[in-house]
Amino acid sequence: MGMMQEFKEFAVKGNVIDLAVGVIIGAAFGKIVESVVGDLIMPVIGAVVGKLDFSNLFVVMGSVPPGTATTLDALKKAGVPVFAYGNFITVAVNFAILAFIIFLMIKQINRLKRKEEAAPAAPAEDIVLLREIRDSLKPRNGS
Repeated sequence: MGMMQEFKEFAVKGNVIDLAVGVIIGAAFGKIVESVVGDLIMPVIGAVVGKLDFSNLFVVMGSVPPGTATTLDALKKAGVPVFAYGNFITVAVNFAILAFIIFLMIKQINRLKRKEEAAPAAPAEDIVLLREIRDSLKPRNGS
């Protein structure tokens, strides 16, 4: 079997396609969570804590060239080492929200699975028909 044939069999397996779909949906979902955190949650947290912009929380760890603005982007472009803990806070909040949403989804899926397992499956139509025939052929009392 040639390598191309093996690759073709691998690439069209259901698991690989499911994984690809999951990665694509996950990337899109990640952008939604990023927007929720950056546009909705962080401004509220910033207002409560004192109108802080978490993305600009950093500690300069090197010498700043003269004329360089003291913003995170400007310092990074100038090649100054920066300890950007505010950016880490944003990423950590993103992760916590994403993990919680996935937890809720898995919990719901498991609940639906338990309901499905608890409901007895209805017998197939041919089984029902055969039982009716069997019951009609049984001798009746008093006949």
